[in-house]
Amino acid sequence: MRYIDPVILEKANTWLTPIFDAETQHSIKELIAYDSETLEDSFYKNLEFGTGGMRGIMGVGDNRINKYTLGKNTQGLSNYLKKCFPSEKIKVAIAYDCRHNSKDLAKVVANVFSANGIEVYLFSDLRPTPELSFAVRYLNCHCGIVLTASHNPPEYNGYKVYWQDGGQLVPPQDEEIIAEINALHYSDIKFTAEGILIHITDEQVDVPFAEASVNNGSFNTSKEAKDALKIVFTSLHGTSITMIPKVLEKAGYTQFSIVKEQAEPNGDFPTVVSPNPEEPEALEMALTQAEAEQADIVIGTDPDCDRLGIAVRNNEGEMVLLNGNQAMIIKTHFLLEQWKKAGKLNGKQFVGSTIVSTPMIQKIAEAYGVRYMEGLTGFKWIAKMIKDHPDLQLIGGGEESFGYMVGDFVRDKDAVTATLLICEIAAQMKQKGSSVYEYLQTIYKEFGYYQEKLISMVKKGKSGAEEIQEILKTYRNNPPSVIAGSKVSIIEDYKTSISKDRLKNSTKSIHIPKSNVLIFYTEDGSKIAVRPSGTEPKIKFYISVNGDTQEELQPKIDTIIQDLNII
Repeated sequence: MRYIDPVILEKANTWLTPIFDAETQHSIKELIAYDSETLEDSFYKNLEFGTGGMRGIMGVGDNRINKYTLGKNTQGLSNYLKKCFPSEKIKVAIAYDCRHNSKDLAKVVANVFSANGIEVYLFSDLRPTPELSFAVRYLNCHCGIVLTASHNPPEYNGYKVYWQDGGQLVPPQDEEIIAEINALHYSDIKFTAEGILIHITDEQVDVPFAEASVNNGSFNTSKEAKDALKIVFTSLHGTSITMIPKVLEKAGYTQFSIVKEQAEPNGDFPTVVSPNPEEPEALEMALTQAEAEQADIVIGTDPDCDRLGIAVRNNEGEMVLLNGNQAMIIKTHFLLEQWKKAGKLNGKQFVGSTIVSTPMIQKIAEAYGVRYMEGLTGFKWIAKMIKDHPDLQLIGGGEESFGYMVGDFVRDKDAVTATLLICEIAAQMKQKGSSVYEYLQTIYKEFGYYQEKLISMVKKGKSGAEEIQEILKTYRNNPPSVIAGSKVSIIEDYKTSISKDRLKNSTKSIHIPKSNVLIFYTEDGSKIAVRPSGTEPKIKFYISVNGDTQEELQPKIDTIIQDLNII
């Protein structure tokens, strides 16, 4: 047997007590005897809440997704709910995606809530994450849970927590709940269900959610335009198959075809390397089908249906993929134009985005006289903007990682309504003899050419986590003075909440919650953000450049990548 850290072994031995079932104990013994590396990774820390809730590899241990870690979460959350709402009948909604064990884990979570006297509304089968956000408010719940790991690899699962407003937890609430969880022992979990408190909810939410999606995502597109648009859609083996076809049909689209090989929900995601619409490979089958059918647009969603990838035809008739920033530019501009035409812009609206997304969104919003708000990565911060500004209406909110929400009826990124919105745009453009691609070029001509690039470096396990922190420490202590031949003019450090202007030799405070993010701005207008992923073992580099012509942008990005050695 290889050397095992005594601290790790002590933690593992607690899982060999009668609190844990025989199967779990057997797995722990196997790891102790034969796989000390996995044992260390399973116990060196507790799973933590990140950008999109709690995600991790399924298995035994404190750093894994299993019935005990999620049971402990749910017990702590139950205790917290009772403190927050001492005189109310507490209600929660629970949904889950297509991943392995999601249905069983959802039942575990429902059982623990019910064992604590909390009323549960549980979907009988997989549903999109945005529908859960909608359900929380529609059913007047105090809280919502969705079991999902979004686009992570098949071995992952996760646990997202939503509050009364339909948005995910934000500080200080998340820290307060974590404190409740950390104060518990596994023996404190109440696993025995109170069946009378668990209600199955399907059509009760499905129908109003679909109606709300159609109402919020439709913009006076004619029947002729809808009939003329040819759509290819793929759910990438995920939950969107339960809702997007229904919504497209309800909205009046007749020419959409589904990639049948990817329509069956499957946690192995057998036809793709990664079920992530950010990856071009994920849409290859849909693109092939689009060529065969001469479709106008391709849409693919991730497993829990909160983000979408889009491909449209360029001026040469070739299918090209839009990145998340481009899709957000198109949707935001279109929405603002629709609100302007309808005479609804009265100074009480805003557009939301994030610090790592394209600066172009701010330029577009301000051109329409609409307030622009910016937050940390993750839609929970856009949801918080809605909550913090009840006097303002959200027109649309998005981030570079292929997420968008239309209005505020859902308080998380929503690929269902965003799919309908991009179809509305495509149909209207086609009817005018134009295209989505040409529409994007028109926006660039008006506001300037921008191009973004995301580079993710994977660093797995304990050593990877340490390496990520070391990279950030190096950038923080020894920031670059010149990037791609242009002086670094401003450094924003969201961990210290300080923005330093090197040219003016001045500093100012950043009024956004603290986060381990660094952003470098150069004199020529380039922007480079560095942050660790909150959901995957990655460090991410977000590069944004701009210029007078599109041709000059890619060489700029290439030089930045080379200078920072992030190939």
